[in-house]
Amino acid sequence: MMKTFTSDLLSRLDTETIIHVGPEDEDQVLYSARINGGKWLINDAYYVEEIKPYLRPIESMTNEEIDEIEKSGLTDPQSLEETFRMVDWLNSHHFDYRDLIKKGLALTAKEGMYDNNN
Repeated sequence: MMKTFTSDLLSRLDTETIIHVGPEDEDQVLYSARINGGKWLINDAYYVEEIKPYLRPIESMTNEEIDEIEKSGLTDPQSLEETFRMVDWLNSHHFDYRDLIKKGLALTAKEGMYDNNN
């Protein structure tokens, strides 16, 4: 499970994913993943278990986003290239397609949290 989580975090480095670092009860501790050329700059050392991205449940996809997927031709990936394009699209819109929220490895993004990033 940790390998999947680490892979997911790395795949989101260039998508300005907002992450929470530190104990979950410290709501004010937020960092943007896209700082200094795609590197997360965190002044203290944290275990990977203490890093949780804010992601959007798939169920929160809007009609406009569904239309965007359909227009881009990504609704029925039949090739590896299309599959990667779909994953890139899901990452850029911060969707939790690996159920990290249910596994306690990510936090649900608040409504509007990513409005300025898309």
